[in-house]
Amino acid sequence: MRRMAPENWYSVRRLEDDVTYICEPHIKEFYRCNIWHVRGRDADMLVDSGMGVVSLREWVPLVSERPLTAVASHTHFDHIGCHHEFECRAVHAAEADLLAHPTRANTLADPYVADEIFDALPPEPYCSKCYAVKAAPATRILHDGDVIDLGDRHFEVIHTPGHSPGGIALFEKASGILFSGDILYDGPLIEDTYHSHAGDYTASMKRLLDYPVRIVHGGHFPSFDGERYRQLIRDWLDGKEGA
Repeated sequence: MRRMAPENWYSVRRLEDDVTYICEPHIKEFYRCNIWHVRGRDADMLVDSGMGVVSLREWVPLVSERPLTAVASHTHFDHIGCHHEFECRAVHAAEADLLAHPTRANTLADPYVADEIFDALPPEPYCSKCYAVKAAPATRILHDGDVIDLGDRHFEVIHTPGHSPGGIALFEKASGILFSGDILYDGPLIEDTYHSHAGDYTASMKRLLDYPVRIVHGGHFPSFDGERYRQLIRDWLDGKEGA
């Protein structure tokens, strides 16, 4: 399989609301984490940081232009790979130990990371069998109801266990933007990891349904509007009730 040069590893696209979408296009879609950069008046926020196989700070200058907090929606390998590159790192209390002490097993790199998840490999010396997330101890521990303050923008931390114990979503009431992580996106949801919990997943979905969301930027797959958001949640809940 061919290898990509580091300058070609990331794709960056500016969206509305001072949100920028960053992704690793050579990872197959199902495994490809959406990385979100949010510009605020006084500081910026990064929601997730990809696999960490190519430096985000070195090859995406946007993320190092201003003070920034790197938030982990949860601690699976595809979401926290570059967190160690940032001075300010935030994660929910339930997964703080994972961020500080990642292993191939507890980040799900084992069994998922293999050459087959790529359309083109990262630059040398990348090796799928050798891949590991680097430790990135949190500088801020998040709890439900906390606020990430960017000066003129305020994101409420919503604890959304189910996919993983410390999963969170981030909601900006003023704009109706929700960064949903992996609890909800417009694609096949993962509900059977080693630390998933069916009851928590249902409770999180029911809670999310009450938020007046306008647009969702999820952990995977394309963004979608509030109408699709409510449809996805209702369909998921209906499926569980009918099972």
